[in-house]
Amino acid sequence: QVQLIESGGGLVQAGGSLRLSCAASERTSSMGWCRQAPGKEREFVGANTWPGTTRYGDSVRGRFTITRDNRKNTVYLQMNSLKFEDTAVYYCAAGASSYQYEYWGQGTQVTVSS
Repeated sequence: QVQLIESGGGLVQAGGSLRLSCAASERTSSMGWCRQAPGKEREFVGANTWPGTTRYGDSVRGRFTITRDNRKNTVYLQMNSLKFEDTAVYYCAAGASSYQYEYWGQGTQVTVSS
């Protein structure tokens, strides 16, 4: 069972930046992020899959960047130009494929004030 520990959530003003981190207990092929806002379905944010493919959801492409440190089994989500609608609980995920993750973190709250 892969354990995921997220950090870095918080409150930020619109237009600001925030970076999330997620450390995994062991290496997996793919690590990424999804988010869920109140009353909405979980949404794919982005993922990094070995050996280096990165993809993003349409709503964050160009503003968010995913990087990965394989030595530390850690994935990062750099969020720039944050909007009010980015407010959500952000979940780290890991597994063999970014299209169906097997492991999930507890989630970290990101709140963007308008």
